[in-house]
Amino acid sequence: MASGATSVAAATRTSPAPAAAPSPHEPRFDAGRICLDLLATAHPEERLSSVERLRTWCAGAGLVPASTPLSEAEPSWLAAFHELRFHVGQLVRGELDGRYAGGALERVNALARWAPPAPRAVRAEDGTLVRALHADPGSTALLAAIARDAVELLTDPVARAGLRQCEGDNCPLIYLDTSRGRRRRWCSSEACGNRERVARHRRRAALARA
Repeated sequence: MASGATSVAAATRTSPAPAAAPSPHEPRFDAGRICLDLLATAHPEERLSSVERLRTWCAGAGLVPASTPLSEAEPSWLAAFHELRFHVGQLVRGELDGRYAGGALERVNALARWAPPAPRAVRAEDGTLVRALHADPGSTALLAAIARDAVELLTDPVARAGLRQCEGDNCPLIYLDTSRGRRRRWCSSEACGNRERVARHRRRAALARA
């Protein structure tokens, strides 16, 4: 019994320290699709709580090049993005649970009808071609890009089959599992995965003490 406890304790001591979880305020872009990254902005706290954070998210998600000013952005944009997030969430979770979210489907389809931001190629200072936009887009164009991403995801049988609900305790996030063997379990290894490793670490330590 003592030798077994010693081995567990030794294994516990040599385990690497768990990685720090991301800040609840920082945007995340690890869900595998823009529309799913939008869902992640509501958990564990509101990440789209200001116009500036919305601008940061749009650039980080790849909706616009980082240099795009989004000068037309205003507080009303936040409400529009929050509304689309709700409808996309209803649609995606409905697909996972076998529910028909008719109202959400109509709203997402309506937004997907509009034209997304129009890209163009421009020369950078070093001569390479980089992406820019023909004009600073309004909220309708940005919402259209997200809605179209949701439509494409949910109408692609292969992609739709990769939708997963995070296995973390009380985590509502959904991601696209593109891992080898489709074995990804968590929305984030540093967040929910880290919490599970900490819990495992504590269980091993408790066994060692016993």
